[in-house]
Amino acid sequence: MSGFLKSSIGRKVAMALSAFFLMFFLIIHLAVNITSIFSEDLFNKLSHFMGTNPLVQFALQPVLIFGVVFHFVMGFVLELRNRKAIGVSYAKNNGAANSSWMSRNMIYSGLVILAFLVLHFIDFWIPEINVKYIQGDMSGLVEETQDFRYYEELQHKFLSPLRVGAYVISFVLLALHLLHGFTSAFQSMGATAGRKKAMQTFGKIYAIAIPLGFIIVAVWHHFNHH
Repeated sequence: MSGFLKSSIGRKVAMALSAFFLMFFLIIHLAVNITSIFSEDLFNKLSHFMGTNPLVQFALQPVLIFGVVFHFVMGFVLELRNRKAIGVSYAKNNGAANSSWMSRNMIYSGLVILAFLVLHFIDFWIPEINVKYIQGDMSGLVEETQDFRYYEELQHKFLSPLRVGAYVISFVLLALHLLHGFTSAFQSMGATAGRKKAMQTFGKIYAIAIPLGFIIVAVWHHFNHH
């Protein structure tokens, strides 16, 4: 495995695989979050399941955290190696894409997204760990009301316009990151031969729709809190 990661192709394939995993996670995460707009009860039930299911908590969650760390570390390694070798960003397409903003600034959009993830962990993941493992409340219930706390916490986090603004900016940069990264990941796997245009179109739809969905959730709760 270490030999595979030492090769240029191996690093790009590993980067692509981690990108695919994280893109799939974004779909699942948005699918849960978007239900908060339509049904408080459904969002609470889904959040409670994701927050207490042993498979999710002790198998998928550690893999996800590893995937996030691996993707960003590998991205920085590839960026630094290629800048040192040929003076350009690692993430590039042929032709006009070489001069695109996305391809030249993947590392910077990645840094902002990483900063956002730290904020997101502080907002939601760390309090969740505190409730379950420090306070010892595995039920996910607020004792006074016997209601699930997830929806209430979500709305509380999006009261601040500054926080909502930070989320919106982060997701705009995520969209820009995905606009280049989606196609780049498939190219690294050799999956665009003969169908590059269709893959680019699908990548654009994904790169815009997923971040836009998260933005809608944040803005909706900011203006529609109880």
